Amino acid sequence: MSALFGIAWRSAWNRRFTLALTLLSIALSTCLLLGVERIRTELRQNFASSVSGTDLIVGPRTGSTQLLLYSVFRIGAATSNVSWKSVQALATHKGVAWVVPLSLGDSHRGFPVLATTPDYFTRFRYGDKQPLVLQEGKPFNDIFDAVIGAEVATQLGYRLGEKITLAHGGGELEATAHADKPFTVVGVLARTGTPVDRTVHIGLGAMEAIHLDWAGGAPMPGVQIPADAVRKFDLTPKSVTAVLVGLKNRAAVFAVQRWVSGYPDEPLMAILPGVALDELWRVVGVGENALMLMSALVALVSLGGLVSVVLAGLNERRRELAVLRAVGAGLRHVLVLLALEGGIVTLLGVLLGMLMTALGIALLSPWLQSQLGLALHLSEPTLNEWRLLGALLLVGWLAGLLPGIRAYRLSLADGLSPRI
Repeated sequence: MSALFGIAWRSAWNRRFTLALTLLSIALSTCLLLGVERIRTELRQNFASSVSGTDLIVGPRTGSTQLLLYSVFRIGAATSNVSWKSVQALATHKGVAWVVPLSLGDSHRGFPVLATTPDYFTRFRYGDKQPLVLQEGKPFNDIFDAVIGAEVATQLGYRLGEKITLAHGGGELEATAHADKPFTVVGVLARTGTPVDRTVHIGLGAMEAIHLDWAGGAPMPGVQIPADAVRKFDLTPKSVTAVLVGLKNRAAVFAVQRWVSGYPDEPLMAILPGVALDELWRVVGVGENALMLMSALVALVSLGGLVSVVLAGLNERRRELAVLRAVGAGLRHVLVLLALEGGIVTLLGVLLGMLMTALGIALLSPWLQSQLGLALHLSEPTLNEWRLLGALLLVGWLAGLLPGIRAYRLSLADGLSPRI
């Protein structure tokens, strides 16, 4: 076997320029397969870790996926709001331990603004029930205080004491900016790998304050209330976008959910975050499976190229193979020789693909984190990744059998005296 391995290695080395292209193709397909699998795994983990420790999310009656998207992932917008009266009724329910109201709709330079209460920083959990941690500063206390996520601070270069201006909606128009009521950054949250990193946090009273002289999504003509005068007004919110709910006993989750669904004053719904995350992932999973299928097809095409290269090279190697048969090499030896050659090229391609994947993660991870909020980490291959690599190696080894059978069928006389 060692002799055949040496022959296979020297034969491959003699055709190194031709096989190098095949090796590169296998490396790229390996990189694509591993990259898709790693992104899929990390994306699932990011989804699952975005919120934990919250028993229910309450919002206006709409789809559970839509409620989850705008309340947790800051994607999309609510069709209606939850009245403050309903929030207070929910907070006094005998099974509810705490509530954290959330109000969305404004932004700052492309980052969403979340208005909430100081309890948000102690009640909200992510990952394995990990609490939010302030990297520096403190939670908001005054009306025009703001606490920013780690990604906001990194991308915009903000530090404590920075003055920032919020904008109504997405901030596409300059007229929608609340320029007369600037905020001061008083805290920066530690990185979480969740949408919290890309969020500007303010108090519920602050959200009301900046909209005192607004109506219908636009400034009221001839009305302007300066920042130093807003404290004279009642800044209790009239409504909020959604409510995070913690229960005294998780066994009561369905009872509270039914109470919310049957709430008589307005149509509301309560979703279990874990169930809604599973539903959302099933929707995303369709595209995920299609991407995996494309990656697998690319890998098969690359391995098909390996078979083509070996087959194309058989005509040049007919004399070599005929000499091997003349000295006693049988079908088994020829098959093993070419299968070893295919295995060597595949193994080198897979190793190069693993190296390319690791380099890609190291180089692209900061960009993916900043642009898409997707955190990729360098780590040992997962079980699924090992399975993919094993399948590639097996198929690459088997890819050499077809050329081996073809080579054995070449007649000995034809090999020693090829026709011209």
